[in-house]
Amino acid sequence: METLLIDIINPKAKALLQDLADMNLIKIKKEKVKTEFIELIEKLRNNSDEIPSIDEITNEIEKARKERYEKH
Repeated sequence: METLLIDIINPKAKALLQDLADMNLIKIKKEKVKTEFIELIEKLRNNSDEIPSIDEITNEIEKARKERYEKH
């Protein structure tokens, strides 16, 4: 299975996609990723005494990137 992100420019395209879904050729999902991510962030922030600064967040991102790219 392949997942694609599609920007619908013409509303007629949405109807075509719905027709394909009705024929069980594709599955249409609402984008939940952002919602799940936001919920996770809110949960983590609620469990924390203080919100990290932008510098702390940037440092953590850079560490994760460095670790990821050192593996390859």
